[in-house]
Amino acid sequence: MHKRCVAIMLSVLWLGGMLGVRPALANDLATVHGIVHDPQHFPVAGARVQLHAVSSELSFQRTTNRLGEFDLANVPIGIYRVSIASPGFAPLHTTVTIEAGVRAVLHFPLSLGTVQQTVTATATEPDTVTPTTTVNREQIAETPGADRTLGVAMITDYVPGALMAHDMLHIRGGHQTTWMLDGVAIPNTKIASNVGPQIDPGDIEQLEVDRGSYSAELGDRTYGVFDVLPRNGFERDRQGDLRVIGGNLGEGEMQLSLGNHTRQTAWYTSLTGSRANYGLQTPVTAIYHDSTNSQSLFASVIRNQTEADQLRFVGQYRQDYFDIPYDPSTTDYETASGYYASYGLRDAQKEQDAFLISNWVHTVSPKLTWQVAPFYHFNTANYNSLPTDVPVATTWHQRSNYAGMQADVHAEFPQNSLSGGMYSFYQAENDLFGLQINDGASASVPNQTSATSAGLVEFYLEDHWRVNQWITLLGGMRFSIFRSQLNEEANYPRIGATARIPRLNWVLRGFYGHYFQPAPVETVSTGLLDYVTHQSGENTFVPLPSERDEEHQFGIQIPERGWLLDIDNFQTRVNNFLDHSNVGESNLYFPIAVDGALIRGWEMTLHSPQVARRGQFYLTYSNQIAEERGAIIGGFACSIPTDPSCNIGPAYVPVDHDQRDTLNTGFTLQLPLRSWFSSNVYYGSGLHNGLAGANEGPYNANYLPAHTTFDISGGKSFGQQWRASATIVNVTNHRVLLDNSITVGGFHFNDPRMIYGELRYRFHF
Repeated sequence: MHKRCVAIMLSVLWLGGMLGVRPALANDLATVHGIVHDPQHFPVAGARVQLHAVSSELSFQRTTNRLGEFDLANVPIGIYRVSIASPGFAPLHTTVTIEAGVRAVLHFPLSLGTVQQTVTATATEPDTVTPTTTVNREQIAETPGADRTLGVAMITDYVPGALMAHDMLHIRGGHQTTWMLDGVAIPNTKIASNVGPQIDPGDIEQLEVDRGSYSAELGDRTYGVFDVLPRNGFERDRQGDLRVIGGNLGEGEMQLSLGNHTRQTAWYTSLTGSRANYGLQTPVTAIYHDSTNSQSLFASVIRNQTEADQLRFVGQYRQDYFDIPYDPSTTDYETASGYYASYGLRDAQKEQDAFLISNWVHTVSPKLTWQVAPFYHFNTANYNSLPTDVPVATTWHQRSNYAGMQADVHAEFPQNSLSGGMYSFYQAENDLFGLQINDGASASVPNQTSATSAGLVEFYLEDHWRVNQWITLLGGMRFSIFRSQLNEEANYPRIGATARIPRLNWVLRGFYGHYFQPAPVETVSTGLLDYVTHQSGENTFVPLPSERDEEHQFGIQIPERGWLLDIDNFQTRVNNFLDHSNVGESNLYFPIAVDGALIRGWEMTLHSPQVARRGQFYLTYSNQIAEERGAIIGGFACSIPTDPSCNIGPAYVPVDHDQRDTLNTGFTLQLPLRSWFSSNVYYGSGLHNGLAGANEGPYNANYLPAHTTFDISGGKSFGQQWRASATIVNVTNHRVLLDNSITVGGFHFNDPRMIYGELRYRFHF
């Protein structure tokens, strides 16, 4: 990395520490402005207001002023029970959902008399254009398959268009996503290098998934932002929790977690271990060489040092091991056609990931808050092949170290919410790459090491202007400076508007914005050049340009008697589309950049209230088209632009994970005797067929077959200490070829039937 970039970044970090950089409210927090009024809409002064988190002991108390108003700052995302009491009025009880980075303005009407009432509080000033899905700890525990260490059903079941393809989570046609802890982004320039999850589902209190239409403070990972509010100990009083899972396919998992809280401090920690004979999607329906195991340690501490200062510390160490599955046949169509032969492969991957995030949130007043959050992130992905693999055995070890800081400030005015901040990190990358050529195509390449570095400095400014109680305008800019093998800069706008229709309370929203996604700083070491230059197209390796995206989106949110329907339409036009390719049967994800892509879609979510106080229903649906065009312009590139293997051509063609229709629907039913039942039905219209028209194998249409699977789970609590449950994923064991792109393991079939039981024991220590 250039000395100039290092100097800029260090100067920014120093100034942030010395001057107390006053940029914005943490992304997992919100401000709440409430108004309590009587039936004639006169303010009620002196009313006692309490917000209590549904899933923990976290609570807030306020008393309304002479205008019937109250303010709360730094309210974490989640669902809260609200209780309001005032002499001469009936007690009011309701439930509200708080979303990240939003200034929630809530009206609470009180009725005369003493009869308890329940109402639905509605926000009078919609303040976000970002379509959002929030999943809480109870939903993770009860959704079939969501609480497994390797489970992602907490995302795929509830987020439109989210699916697993070639062992990677895809959302809105891409796979570059951001994981955030307490609103602080975990830095990662990699794509497609890790297949293990970032955070264990058992350590999540609330998960907020944002998909597109980001405000300037939310960063640039176009396809999805996962903001995690981790378990924090507020729900525990010197309590421990032991969770044990056992099932078919050799699955076993255990998590021990401990937590406690005092008036000022809450802490939570967990130790998790798991193993199974099924880890990654298999190239055939049978399972060969597919065992996996993982271990993780997680810790979270929150301390309210003073009434104005909150300190947070979150850390994790996780390691995962994956055997790479293979196809043992030497005669099936994959092998006979020469398209892909994996019968001799015995590859494996080992991953490690660790992070430490500290966060100081200071409340100057209910209308002015700032935070400073230094962080460190370490990540490895080590892929090893059997030396006898044909045609090529690949060894690729990647190690990344990131260190940086995020700082934000958020200020509230009568009609404006102003925020600004910075995000910066330095990355040190150390890789090892080698090739054992076993088909005589060229000489083998001994293991070679490579070291490089990169740096990112970003600033943002934005304003939410509440024109009146119906309309909000949003505008912001994000400024990015990225220094790696290529030096790049971007100054991108983001604008939007929301409008609430009176009486109906329908919310219309629109957005236009640009994103800059820093590319991986290295694909492979230059040793690969000796091998690939002997292949068709005179292949070569060039640096990866960062992806640049332009997004248009509009949507509508319709509440009706506790039901919530959300519909949006989006279009993302991409330059330098970050994707992946492979060399030989190495199975590795080599990052590449394709000239362009276009992703379009309709999305819908529908969530019910508690129906008859017994259950809730949800439905998510996406109709999506993901296409790319042009030549490979970065990474594994071709020097002959017309070579058909490296130039898609000027017309748009579907990407390998393009699936037009994706639907999930399910419900959770609360039964007598403290028991419950949950189900989910998944439908996919089929991913793009990489062998369309080739007369190879059973499928020649443009898309692979449509498929439907069904998952169920149920459980029961025994007293306050014991809870037992059972889960069946893919009840009918319906197996289908999901995709035939040559990545980890070759082809990919969906998950087989998995049956497991879970036992939880809560104890005091």
